[in-house]
Amino acid sequence: MTDFDFTPDTGGLVLVDKPLTWTSFDVVGKLRGAMRIAAGRKIKVGHAGTLDPLASGLLILAYGPFTKKLPYITGAEKTYTGTIMLGHTTPSYDLETTPVPGGPWEDLDEATIRGAFARFVGTIEQRPPAYSAKRFEGERAYFLARDSERAHLVEMKPVQVHVTALEVTGIRGAEVDFEVHVSKGTYIRSLAHDIGQVLGCGAYLSALRRTRIGEYDVKDAYTPARWSERIAPYTKLGVINRISG
Repeated sequence: MTDFDFTPDTGGLVLVDKPLTWTSFDVVGKLRGAMRIAAGRKIKVGHAGTLDPLASGLLILAYGPFTKKLPYITGAEKTYTGTIMLGHTTPSYDLETTPVPGGPWEDLDEATIRGAFARFVGTIEQRPPAYSAKRFEGERAYFLARDSERAHLVEMKPVQVHVTALEVTGIRGAEVDFEVHVSKGTYIRSLAHDIGQVLGCGAYLSALRRTRIGEYDVKDAYTPARWSERIAPYTKLGVINRISG
């Protein structure tokens, strides 16, 4: 995405490489602020599917009238790379919560691990994590999951998702690297947890990076800081608008 022309009246897409620990809201806020300064007025900004704070990679933003096209991008197939850690589990299925011992993993051979991954290719039933933005009885599930008095009440209903491809790309002791292509609504955290259950040792997602959404690739994306630098030269647009107005 080497060419960029900030056009507030017609809008456009912005491919962001989201850093670790940033929320999707953080990214939207930073770029919305940069665009507001450049245009001299408020600019509508939205995104095509969130990324968890503990995940990095491609986050697609749209601004101005282009935000109307976000639903079409959100529904596209997504590609991720990541790592699962065998032998431990966490309530959130990732490192948001503290790992606890699962079962022994040392005797699992490569064929057994690959076989477990292969079971999750195709259309599958998946239970979203309790620590998710999905609603449970009218509330965001993660609000309930983080409430020690109500966490036990959360019982997410299984949903049908599609895994087009799931490949083990490396095995380093208890750490298993993978690449996966999935439909909208698939939780990679749940996938990691379910693989651990099949293997009998437990597992959680220890690293995740989104590399592609439909035709868009993270190789063409920039960090939020770099995008702010690219938008800054257009600040003259705001000055011109204020003078002419």
